[in-house]
Amino acid sequence: MIGATLKLAIRALHRNLLRTLLTTLGMIIGVAAVIASVSLGTGAKVQVESQIASLGQNVVMVLSGQVTRGGFSMGYGSAGTLTKEDFDAVRREVSGLQGASPEVRSFAQVAAGSQNINTQVLGVGSDYLDVRAWPCVSGGSFGENEVRNASKVALIGRTASKTLFGEDVDPVGQTIRIKSAPFTIVGFLQPKGMNLMGSDQDDIILVPYTSAMKRLSGATTFRSFLVQAKTPDDLVGVQQEISEILRQRHKIGPGREDDFIVRTQQEIAETATATSRIMTIIIGVVASVSLIVGGIGIMNIMLVSVTERTREIGVRLAVGARGWDVLFQFLTESIVLSLVGGLVGIGIGVFVSQSLTQFFQFPTVISVSSILVAFGVSASIGIVFGFYPALKASRLDPIDALRYE
Repeated sequence: MIGATLKLAIRALHRNLLRTLLTTLGMIIGVAAVIASVSLGTGAKVQVESQIASLGQNVVMVLSGQVTRGGFSMGYGSAGTLTKEDFDAVRREVSGLQGASPEVRSFAQVAAGSQNINTQVLGVGSDYLDVRAWPCVSGGSFGENEVRNASKVALIGRTASKTLFGEDVDPVGQTIRIKSAPFTIVGFLQPKGMNLMGSDQDDIILVPYTSAMKRLSGATTFRSFLVQAKTPDDLVGVQQEISEILRQRHKIGPGREDDFIVRTQQEIAETATATSRIMTIIIGVVASVSLIVGGIGIMNIMLVSVTERTREIGVRLAVGARGWDVLFQFLTESIVLSLVGGLVGIGIGVFVSQSLTQFFQFPTVISVSSILVAFGVSASIGIVFGFYPALKASRLDPIDALRYE
């Protein structure tokens, strides 16, 4: 019975092929828009998560206070409220700690031979590469002795190395001048790519933070430092302990605002993905309107079809067809319309998503779940918007239907 009803439905839809194609257009556009918007949102989320993961595993970020200039806050990290004593206390007293490293940020002129660039020079501790999960392609990191002695050694990123030494040159062992101070390169960092702010993480030179403070920046405080917990379960405890230690050391009483901020990797990820998640929801809602419009179009056409085929319905009812048979036939036609539109829309949505990645470099991820949801929504729209016309057809009086002109 189902097979026969399906054949009748396909035959009826094929009878007015142009009208059928135009009716499914709303569904096609709606489903394609939903697939493309979800893939864009998912791709952005995955990209942000991968960039967050480039920070390392189980990382807690500690930022110093903020400076207000001209009535405008410069943001956390703009004031140097973290001292070396604070850092040492955190390393010594916090339980569940795997490693820790301060960050002394500055930009400086770096020269090698006839090449000269302005790049970021970051002063870090001996644990920095372990905390950031950032191995070296060649050479290796400096140790505690180099940090303690403020040695003139450096690690270099791929972009900075390419600019200073060329594409295929191993920079390990080369000498560079940072603000006229000679530094020997002891490690060539593995490429990291872009960070959350869109900056090239490989355009960087790492030196011992003591060297950065004494020889380059002249800073006496830290703007930030990174702490790595042993396990994900230790993150919250480490975060709380750091806050308690720093509040005690900075003599911050109850009810007073901290002059620092402590954030876990998960919190950073949630903040970073919030915008893309909101945009995905907004675009998805707008795209869903197209699905509703497509459903209304299906209902409209099915009502027209019921009116056009009133005599046909009357003949079927007169020769013994039940109301259920008529309802099932028209409902089948509605579902076929929506499913065809959904399948074509899924194909177009996948094509658009792949084109956005290939031609415009937008990150997109097409998930099987979004395709299944789109297919299910298509079928549901066919049932919901096709039910009333089908019910109306099944309740026609056979005598009135046969007399209909």
